[in-house]
Amino acid sequence: MSRIAEPILLSGEERSPLDPWARGRRLPLRLVQRATMIRMAAEGVLNQPIARTMKISRPTVQLWRQRFLALRLLGLEKDAPRPGRLPRISAYKSRAVVEATLHSTPGNATQWSTRSMAQAQGISRMAVQRIWEQHHLKPHLVETFQRSRDKQCIEKLSDGVGL
Repeated sequence: MSRIAEPILLSGEERSPLDPWARGRRLPLRLVQRATMIRMAAEGVLNQPIARTMKISRPTVQLWRQRFLALRLLGLEKDAPRPGRLPRISAYKSRAVVEATLHSTPGNATQWSTRSMAQAQGISRMAVQRIWEQHHLKPHLVETFQRSRDKQCIEKLSDGVGL
C-alpha cells in the first residue's frame, strides 16, 4: 500500500502571489523554493520527483506541503517559531543582580561595575551586562542613575520588562 500525498488545489488568489515568488530573483531563496514546491505539487507532481528536481530531501517537500495545507500562504512566508535555548541564568539569579544593583553599593567603590557585580554574584561579567541591558540599568552613569527606594521596584521592573 503506497502513501499518496494529499492533493493541493490553488485558488486564483493563492496562485497570483505564488507565481512571482517562484520566479523571484530578489526574494529569499527559501521563499522561492517553497513557492516552487507548492506550484509543482498543485500540478500533481509527487513529493519524490519534486525533491529530485529541486535537489532537496523528500521529507522537506512533505513538510512544506503539509504546512501549506494547514496554513496556506501564510505558512510559506513565515517560519514556525522555535523554542530557543533555555536561559543559563535563572530568573532568581537575575532578580538578585537587579536587586543588588538597585539597593546596594560595593564595599570598595561608589557604584557597581560589571566585574565587581559578577564577582559578588558568582556569574560572568557578560551575564551581568546582559541582565543590566534587559532591565535598562546603567549604574556606571553616576549623574543619571538613581537608586530606587521603592520596596516593590523589582516587581514593577519585572512587569515592565516582561521577565
